[in-house]
Amino acid sequence: MNFIRKKSIDAVVGVCLANSIDCLSAIHHRGCGAAIRRRPLQEDLQAWVNALDPDQLPRARVILRHDQVKEALRQACEIAQTPEVEQRETLVADATTLATSFACLMDAPYLRLRFDVIKTNACRRFHIDAVTARLICTYRGTGTQYSIETNRGGSTRIFTTLTGAPIVLRGSL
Repeated sequence: MNFIRKKSIDAVVGVCLANSIDCLSAIHHRGCGAAIRRRPLQEDLQAWVNALDPDQLPRARVILRHDQVKEALRQACEIAQTPEVEQRETLVADATTLATSFACLMDAPYLRLRFDVIKTNACRRFHIDAVTARLICTYRGTGTQYSIETNRGGSTRIFTTLTGAPIVLRGSL
């Protein structure tokens, strides 16, 4: 499958760009289908994540409270034998901050945490998930892709977030 990629630098209709994690609350505004925090990952963290063997990247699929995310990610790192270096703790801290902020933003007592290594197209076609909202942050590789339907006939433009830029996508619930 071919993708048309355009880095999201300017806002498009229905997408709010935020300069801080708190500004992702724009997802609650009418007409906002997605909110993106504009930020690159720290250079040393990005270089470290990119250099890791994919088998050493943490993996997790669990439902938990936001105050349990840090420990769950530390355990996932232990299982994957992710090297115990400063960048590992930075990754865990960053993902924990995102999860906690998202839980507060959505007033959610529990989160479904998914930390995966995606080697192929994770979603074969664009869709709206049957959830209230979903936060996605790509730590390695091409950023998260999302689409904007430009007219009711289905003409679609595809955009790509920066790697490390979290995006909150409104769901159908």
